[in-house]
Amino acid sequence: MKRIFPALFAVLALTGFNSCNQTASVPASQAEQPQVAVSGLKIAYIDVDSLLANYEFWKDLSEQMTQKAENYRLLLAEERNKFEKDVDDFNRKLQNNVYSSAERAQSEQNRLAKKQQDLEEKIAKYNNELSLEDSQNMQKVSEKIDKYIREYNKTHGYNLIINKASLLLADDGMNITAEILDGLNAEYNSESAD
Repeated sequence: MKRIFPALFAVLALTGFNSCNQTASVPASQAEQPQVAVSGLKIAYIDVDSLLANYEFWKDLSEQMTQKAENYRLLLAEERNKFEKDVDDFNRKLQNNVYSSAERAQSEQNRLAKKQQDLEEKIAKYNNELSLEDSQNMQKVSEKIDKYIREYNKTHGYNLIINKASLLLADDGMNITAEILDGLNAEYNSESAD
C-alpha cells in the first residue's frame, strides 16, 4: 500500500503533472518563450517505496503487525473450529431426537446463535484493532521520516525534496534515498540500543 508522508505531500502538490506536456494547449507564440530558469534551486528526491522497504523501524513494526495478525487468525480459527464442532454436535443430536423437548432444542440453537454473534463481533474487533494499530504505526513512521528529513535538510539546504513516485525523469545524482535511509536506520538502531 503506497502512502505519501506529510512533508512530501505539499511538495507533490507543487510538482504535479500540470507542468508536463503544456505545449499541446499553449498557443504557438507562448510555446516559443523560454521556460523559467530553475538552475538556482537545489532539488533532491526520495524513493519512498525503497525507503520503507529498507527502514528497520518500519520492518520491525510490520513484523509485529504480521505476528499479531497471525496470532488473531490462529485464535479465531480455534474458536471457529469449536463453534463448528458445536453446530455439528447440535445437528447430530437434533437428527437423533436426543433433545427432550422442542424448547430444549430451541434453547441450544439460541446458545449457538449467540456464540456465532460473539465470534463475528470478535472478528470485527480484531480487524478494527489491527486497522487502528496499522494507522498509528504509519503515523509514527511518517513523523519519524518527516522529522529526520527536516533535520537532514538543515545541513544540506535543499529547496525541494520530492517523492520519486511523482517524477517522470530525474538524474540519479539527485536521489538521496540511501542517505536518508542510512540516517534513519542509524537513528533507530541508536534508540533501540538505549
